[in-house]
Amino acid sequence: MRDLPLPLALTARLSPVVVLACAGWALTSGPFAPAPAAEHRTAQQDTPSGGAEASSSSTAPSSTAVSKAYASAPAPCTSVAAKTIGSLVPGAKTAGKEIPSTDTKVRRTCSWNALKGYDYRWLDVSFEIMDSQAAAQKAYEDRTAEKSGGGAVPGLGDSAYSVVNLTTQDKQQTREGVVMARSSNALVVVTYNGSDFETKKAPDTDEINKGAIKAARDAVAALGNGRTG
Repeated sequence: MRDLPLPLALTARLSPVVVLACAGWALTSGPFAPAPAAEHRTAQQDTPSGGAEASSSSTAPSSTAVSKAYASAPAPCTSVAAKTIGSLVPGAKTAGKEIPSTDTKVRRTCSWNALKGYDYRWLDVSFEIMDSQAAAQKAYEDRTAEKSGGGAVPGLGDSAYSVVNLTTQDKQQTREGVVMARSSNALVVVTYNGSDFETKKAPDTDEINKGAIKAARDAVAALGNGRTG
Protein backbone atom coordinates (compact mmCIF):
# COMPACT_ATOMS: atom_id res chain seq x y z
CA MET A 1 0.00 0.00 0.00
CA ARG A 2 1.37 3.46 -0.92
CA ASP A 3 0.32 6.77 0.51
CA LEU A 4 0.66 8.68 -2.76
CA PRO A 5 0.14 7.69 -6.41
CA LEU A 6 3.40 7.28 -8.29
CA PRO A 7 4.32 9.52 -11.24
CA LEU A 8 3.45 7.86 -14.54
CA ALA A 9 6.86 8.87 -15.89
CA LEU A 10 8.56 6.46 -13.51
CA THR A 11 6.51 3.47 -14.59
CA ALA A 12 6.65 4.08 -18.35
CA ARG A 13 10.38 3.83 -18.97
CA LEU A 14 11.82 1.57 -21.64
CA SER A 15 14.61 -0.96 -21.03
CA PRO A 16 18.23 0.22 -21.51
CA VAL A 17 19.01 -2.25 -24.28
CA VAL A 18 15.99 -1.38 -26.46
CA VAL A 19 16.42 2.39 -26.24
CA LEU A 20 20.17 2.27 -26.76
CA ALA A 21 19.69 0.29 -29.93
CA CYS A 22 17.20 2.88 -31.24
CA ALA A 23 18.65 6.21 -30.15
CA GLY A 24 21.95 5.81 -28.33
CA TRP A 25 20.40 6.41 -24.91
CA ALA A 26 18.99 4.10 -22.29
CA LEU A 27 16.24 4.29 -19.74
CA THR A 28 15.38 1.90 -16.97
CA SER A 29 12.71 1.04 -14.47
CA GLY A 30 11.89 3.61 -11.82
CA PRO A 31 12.83 3.51 -8.15
CA PHE A 32 9.41 2.18 -7.14
CA ALA A 33 9.11 -0.59 -9.74
CA PRO A 34 7.90 -3.85 -8.12
CA ALA A 35 10.39 -6.62 -7.44
CA PRO A 36 9.82 -10.39 -7.02
CA ALA A 37 8.17 -11.54 -3.79
CA ALA A 38 10.51 -10.65 -0.98
CA GLU A 39 11.28 -11.47 2.58
CA HIS A 40 9.56 -8.96 4.86
CA ARG A 41 11.96 -6.72 6.77
CA THR A 42 10.31 -4.73 9.56
CA ALA A 43 11.93 -1.51 10.74
CA GLN A 44 11.58 -0.35 14.33
CA GLN A 45 8.28 1.42 14.80
CA ASP A 46 7.68 4.50 16.92
CA THR A 47 5.67 3.73 20.06
CA PRO A 48 3.87 6.63 21.75
CA SER A 49 4.24 6.72 25.51
CA GLY A 50 1.20 5.50 27.39
CA GLY A 51 -0.66 7.35 30.10
CA ALA A 52 -2.04 6.25 33.42
CA GLU A 53 -5.63 6.80 32.32
CA ALA A 54 -6.65 4.68 29.34
CA SER A 55 -9.69 6.86 28.54
CA SER A 56 -7.66 10.04 28.14
CA SER A 57 -4.85 8.37 26.15
CA SER A 58 -7.35 6.86 23.70
CA THR A 59 -8.79 10.26 22.82
CA ALA A 60 -5.63 12.36 22.92
CA PRO A 61 -3.77 12.73 19.59
CA SER A 62 -0.47 10.86 19.36
CA SER A 63 2.54 13.16 19.22
CA THR A 64 4.35 10.50 17.18
CA ALA A 65 1.58 10.27 14.60
CA VAL A 66 1.63 14.00 13.87
CA SER A 67 5.37 14.64 14.09
CA LYS A 68 6.58 16.25 10.89
CA ALA A 69 10.16 17.42 10.51
CA TYR A 70 9.94 18.27 6.79
CA ALA A 71 7.35 20.47 5.08
CA SER A 72 8.48 20.12 1.46
CA ALA A 73 10.73 18.13 -0.82
CA PRO A 74 14.11 19.69 -1.66
CA ALA A 75 15.15 20.50 -5.23
CA PRO A 76 16.19 17.01 -6.36
CA CYS A 77 18.61 18.00 -9.10
CA THR A 78 20.82 19.87 -6.64
CA SER A 79 20.48 17.27 -3.88
CA VAL A 80 23.50 15.24 -5.04
CA ALA A 81 26.93 16.87 -5.18
CA ALA A 82 28.37 17.53 -8.64
CA LYS A 83 31.43 15.50 -7.62
CA THR A 84 29.18 12.52 -6.80
CA ILE A 85 27.37 12.79 -10.13
CA GLY A 86 30.69 12.95 -11.97
CA SER A 87 31.94 9.77 -10.31
CA LEU A 88 28.72 7.76 -10.59
CA VAL A 89 27.49 8.88 -14.02
CA PRO A 90 30.56 9.83 -16.09
CA GLY A 91 29.65 12.15 -18.95
CA ALA A 92 26.28 13.19 -17.51
CA LYS A 93 25.26 16.82 -17.17
CA THR A 94 25.37 17.60 -13.47
CA ALA A 95 22.15 19.65 -13.78
CA GLY A 96 20.15 16.44 -14.24
CA LYS A 97 16.55 16.31 -15.44
CA GLU A 98 13.61 16.67 -13.08
CA ILE A 99 10.70 14.32 -13.76
CA PRO A 100 7.27 16.03 -13.78
CA SER A 101 5.25 15.54 -10.59
CA THR A 102 1.62 16.19 -9.77
CA ASP A 103 2.67 17.88 -6.51
CA THR A 104 6.26 19.11 -6.28
CA LYS A 105 5.81 20.05 -2.61
CA VAL A 106 5.50 16.41 -1.59
CA ARG A 107 7.25 14.44 -4.35
CA ARG A 108 10.20 15.33 -6.56
CA THR A 109 12.58 13.21 -8.64
CA CYS A 110 15.71 13.93 -10.66
CA SER A 111 17.48 11.65 -13.12
CA TRP A 112 20.96 11.57 -14.62
CA ASN A 113 22.09 9.21 -17.36
CA ALA A 114 24.98 8.97 -19.78
CA LEU A 115 26.68 6.62 -22.19
CA LYS A 116 30.45 7.05 -22.16
CA GLY A 117 32.09 4.80 -24.69
CA TYR A 118 30.25 1.54 -24.11
CA ASP A 119 29.56 2.14 -20.41
CA TYR A 120 26.08 3.26 -19.47
CA ARG A 121 24.96 4.59 -16.09
CA TRP A 122 21.59 5.79 -14.77
CA LEU A 123 20.86 7.50 -11.44
CA ASP A 124 17.48 8.47 -9.97
CA VAL A 125 16.98 10.37 -6.71
CA SER A 126 13.41 10.73 -5.38
CA PHE A 127 11.96 12.51 -2.36
CA GLU A 128 8.52 11.97 -0.82
CA ILE A 129 7.23 14.09 2.05
CA MET A 130 4.43 12.46 4.03
CA ASP A 131 1.90 13.80 6.52
CA SER A 132 3.59 12.24 9.53
CA GLN A 133 6.52 10.19 10.71
CA ALA A 134 4.20 7.22 11.22
CA ALA A 135 2.99 7.41 7.60
CA ALA A 136 6.57 7.51 6.33
CA GLN A 137 7.50 4.56 8.53
CA LYS A 138 4.60 2.51 7.18
CA ALA A 139 5.50 3.34 3.58
CA TYR A 140 9.14 2.48 4.25
CA GLU A 141 8.20 -0.92 5.70
CA ASP A 142 5.86 -1.71 2.82
CA ARG A 143 8.43 -0.88 0.17
CA THR A 144 11.37 -2.64 1.75
CA ALA A 145 9.16 -5.71 2.11
CA GLU A 146 8.81 -5.77 -1.70
CA LYS A 147 12.57 -5.95 -2.23
CA SER A 148 14.40 -9.21 -1.51
CA GLY A 149 18.05 -9.96 -0.81
CA GLY A 150 19.08 -6.62 0.65
CA GLY A 151 20.12 -5.36 4.05
CA ALA A 152 20.21 -2.41 6.41
CA VAL A 153 22.45 0.61 5.79
CA PRO A 154 23.76 1.90 9.14
CA GLY A 155 24.01 5.62 9.80
CA LEU A 156 21.72 6.74 6.98
CA GLY A 157 18.62 8.63 8.12
CA ASP A 158 16.46 7.04 10.81
CA SER A 159 16.49 3.75 8.90
CA ALA A 160 17.76 2.66 5.50
CA TYR A 161 17.85 -0.43 3.30
CA SER A 162 19.76 -1.32 0.13
CA VAL A 163 19.35 -4.10 -2.41
CA VAL A 164 21.08 -4.94 -5.70
CA ASN A 165 19.66 -7.11 -8.48
CA LEU A 166 20.98 -8.37 -11.82
CA THR A 167 18.79 -8.66 -14.92
CA THR A 168 19.63 -10.01 -18.39
CA GLN A 169 17.85 -9.12 -21.62
CA ASP A 170 19.07 -10.35 -25.01
CA LYS A 171 22.30 -11.50 -23.32
CA GLN A 172 22.91 -7.97 -22.01
CA GLN A 173 23.34 -7.69 -18.25
CA THR A 174 22.17 -4.72 -16.19
CA ARG A 175 22.83 -4.43 -12.47
CA GLU A 176 20.59 -2.13 -10.43
CA GLY A 177 20.88 -0.96 -6.85
CA VAL A 178 18.08 0.63 -4.83
CA VAL A 179 18.52 2.44 -1.53
CA MET A 180 15.47 3.44 0.52
CA ALA A 181 15.96 5.73 3.50
CA ARG A 182 13.54 7.28 5.96
CA SER A 183 14.24 10.45 7.90
CA SER A 184 11.30 11.49 10.09
CA ASN A 185 8.34 12.04 7.71
CA ALA A 186 10.44 11.91 4.51
CA LEU A 187 11.40 9.04 2.24
CA VAL A 188 14.43 9.11 -0.04
CA VAL A 189 14.73 6.50 -2.79
CA VAL A 190 17.85 6.19 -4.93
CA THR A 191 18.11 3.93 -7.98
CA TYR A 192 21.48 3.40 -9.64
CA ASN A 193 22.26 0.99 -12.46
CA GLY A 194 24.76 0.27 -15.17
CA SER A 195 25.67 -1.85 -18.18
CA ASP A 196 28.68 -2.37 -20.44
CA PHE A 197 27.46 -2.67 -24.02
CA GLU A 198 30.80 -3.93 -25.32
CA THR A 199 31.28 -6.88 -22.97
CA LYS A 200 27.53 -7.22 -22.28
CA LYS A 201 28.46 -7.53 -18.62
CA ALA A 202 27.18 -5.49 -15.70
CA PRO A 203 29.26 -3.60 -13.12
CA ASP A 204 30.13 -5.44 -9.91
CA THR A 205 27.54 -5.58 -7.13
CA ASP A 206 29.87 -3.70 -4.78
CA GLU A 207 30.31 -0.82 -7.24
CA ILE A 208 26.57 -0.38 -7.76
CA ASN A 209 25.69 -0.77 -4.08
CA LYS A 210 28.34 1.69 -2.87
CA GLY A 211 27.38 4.16 -5.60
CA ALA A 212 23.71 4.09 -4.65
CA ILE A 213 24.53 4.54 -0.96
CA LYS A 214 26.88 7.45 -1.73
CA ALA A 215 24.13 9.27 -3.65
CA ALA A 216 21.62 8.48 -0.87
CA ARG A 217 23.86 10.08 1.76
CA ASP A 218 23.98 13.30 -0.29
CA ALA A 219 20.22 13.22 -0.79
CA VAL A 220 19.35 12.63 2.88
CA ALA A 221 21.61 15.54 3.84
CA ALA A 222 19.69 17.77 1.37
CA LEU A 223 16.42 17.13 3.22
CA GLY A 224 17.39 19.88 5.67
CA ASN A 225 16.43 22.46 3.04
CA GLY A 226 12.76 21.56 3.56
CA ARG A 227 12.82 21.32 7.35
CA THR A 228 9.95 22.88 9.29
CA GLY A 229 10.56 25.52 11.90
